[in-house]
Amino acid sequence: MTELVTPYFQRLGHKILDQVRFAGGFAVLCGQMARELVTPPFYFRLVVEQVFFIGTQSFLLVAVTALATGSVMALQFGNGLARFGGTLYVPKVVALTIAREMGPVFTSLLVAGRIGSGIAAEVASMKVTQQIDAMRALGTSPIKRIVTPRVLASLIALPILTLFADYIGLFGALLVGKTELNINTEYFISKAVETLRMYDLLTGMAKTIVFAFFISVTACWRGLNTEGGTQGVGNSTTWVVVTSSIFIMVSDFFLTKLFIVTVYPRY
Repeated sequence: MTELVTPYFQRLGHKILDQVRFAGGFAVLCGQMARELVTPPFYFRLVVEQVFFIGTQSFLLVAVTALATGSVMALQFGNGLARFGGTLYVPKVVALTIAREMGPVFTSLLVAGRIGSGIAAEVASMKVTQQIDAMRALGTSPIKRIVTPRVLASLIALPILTLFADYIGLFGALLVGKTELNINTEYFISKAVETLRMYDLLTGMAKTIVFAFFISVTACWRGLNTEGGTQGVGNSTTWVVVTSSIFIMVSDFFLTKLFIVTVYPRY
């Protein structure tokens, strides 16, 4: 019996230690970035390059997903509300759902899979090929040159991508509303505009800032601590995607609860 139980507790202990190590390393990396962020030199060009890279590499994927999501939501809500004669409420429900939840969460999950894994693989490859050690030997801070530009670029690009996703998702819902639900285009637009408020868009974008920070810092931390050659690079990529996705789903609940209490009006 002991021979069966002991390995289980050993694996459990290793997992707990890994989580403690990650939490400590995450905090240390954030502290290092905060110090390096206010000291020269500043690599603005690297930030712009990363913003362009993240935006262009993710826009088509985000656009297709948002279009499909808005279309499916309009179809599902339309068929569901039709039973109660509430088809005309589809524009309001879809607009609020996309702006507050579906746009930010789906966009962040896609970026975690596309950009988070890319950052982790890139930084991990630099680590296992000793490029980061060479950078330190030359007197250049890898935090300032590698980590900070990617984190800042993610904080800039992800809210912008979310805003595009919101509008594209509403466009997909509008098309389905006109072709499948017989909702007039002018009526759909007027009700969506009437329902949405600036805080709906801003709270959705605020969520993505939190998500982007965690995705980028987690990917950089894992990349900087990768070991085991090419196999380690693959393991780091998978770990970043899974960890970031879990964080997005869990933190979304707490952020939504916070906004309900502090921002959203009580109906």
